[in-house]
Amino acid sequence: MNIKCVFGISAVMYLFLGSVYAQPWQTEVPPDYDYIVKPGQQVPEFELELPDGSATSIGDLRGKVVMLQFTASWCGVCRKEMPHIESEIWQKYKGNPGFALYGIDLKEPAATVTEFRRQTGVTYPIALDLEGAIFSRFAAPGAGVTRNVIIDRNGRIVFMTRLYKTEEFNQMKRVIGELLADISGQ
Repeated sequence: MNIKCVFGISAVMYLFLGSVYAQPWQTEVPPDYDYIVKPGQQVPEFELELPDGSATSIGDLRGKVVMLQFTASWCGVCRKEMPHIESEIWQKYKGNPGFALYGIDLKEPAATVTEFRRQTGVTYPIALDLEGAIFSRFAAPGAGVTRNVIIDRNGRIVFMTRLYKTEEFNQMKRVIGELLADISGQ
């Protein structure tokens, strides 16, 4: 095989593999999900404050696969989904240094969020969004809270859900697993 042929095959493989890995797992979400962000975009910057007063920023989580779960204590669908997030995602990956999961509670005080965690039995952290400022960076005004956003280690949004739908939830779990396998080189 001559050098031009080898180079040509290598270039085609690079372009093909580069485009496969550069694509988000999701290219669009249904319009009725009321997101104002899109898969493939960089996650907006914001701070996460926990009920205990500790804080982190989304920028501090760069280098990790991040799951954001938008929730509220009054949300019945959230309460249905949260035990699945706890058992099927958090318990599986909480010890993985390349993974972070934060619930983000919409417009409720720390005491309500603490009681909400106790009632639902979740152990993953739930941050406060007292004014709805974080939520408004992701969803249209008046949109519902039951939603998840998966962010890759480069800070790019790769998957978004709305409500609790088993098939979509299972797809989200696969995306998280693949992103984490990519980090560890498995």
